[in-house]
Amino acid sequence: MAVKFEKPTGAFVAASWAALFIGAVVYLIGLWNATMQLNEKGYYFTILMYGLFSAVSLQKTVRDRLEGTSVTGIYYGLCWISLLLSVALLAVGLFNATLANSEKGFYAMAFLLSLFGAVAVQKNVRDIAAHKNEAPSLDDAPEAH
Repeated sequence: MAVKFEKPTGAFVAASWAALFIGAVVYLIGLWNATMQLNEKGYYFTILMYGLFSAVSLQKTVRDRLEGTSVTGIYYGLCWISLLLSVALLAVGLFNATLANSEKGFYAMAFLLSLFGAVAVQKNVRDIAAHKNEAPSLDDAPEAH
């Protein structure tokens, strides 16, 4: 079962990359400037990396299933658990952190923006690749004599 996906617009591609870049960079700048201990910074950095990986992995498995590619139920479930766990770990960490509420909100929103951006970028990469594979190239055109 082949599913046809439209090529994303340039504006959506740019907005997706901007969301990923801005969210991740702002989050990391916040960590760099934070007065927390190095092990706390490492915790929040690891959660960001885990969250980005799990969001992209989940998006890929959902897309694979939609396109008819076999994905095991256990991997699909692990992707969901990983994404939810990364969000829960951030929430628990921020709830227990000795940060101002504005700082907690800052980290939460930058994290969520990064996750959205990662999912959108991965979707765009696949849509563009699928569109290139569907569209006939100049090399495929019959030669005119």
